[in-house]
Amino acid sequence: MSDLAKLEPIWRLQEALLKFPQVEFPTQHHWADGMYLRWVYRPKGALIIGKVHKKEHFYLVIMGCVQIEKTIYNAPSLIISQPGTKRAVLALEDSVCITIHRTEHRDLEKIEAELVEADESSPYLPGNILKPKEIDLCPS
Repeated sequence: MSDLAKLEPIWRLQEALLKFPQVEFPTQHHWADGMYLRWVYRPKGALIIGKVHKKEHFYLVIMGCVQIEKTIYNAPSLIISQPGTKRAVLALEDSVCITIHRTEHRDLEKIEAELVEADESSPYLPGNILKPKEIDLCPS
């Protein structure tokens, strides 16, 4: 099975989730000597679908418990994420997950362009900011 075929179910799940209201998750960004760390709080019951990653990086569960596909990760857990990874992460408890990436950039737009594939269907802008909803002021 090709890598693209493996991702098809997660793309279908993302499409279905976009029919529901979206939530912005508390996110912290930290930099140190060519590294970028992204810290995301996930309340119990939250389902987050990430973008396709271009580079190998660390993914840590530092608080709580999450499920990724059929695997449950209790804190503390470390995953080495491979290029081509796109995950759906379900928080089984209030959780904190961290990713750590190599990059010289400190601008979130440049970091995202370097580290993940563009995804116009994602509800999030660089930095994990929820895209503003377009408001139809003249509904038919």
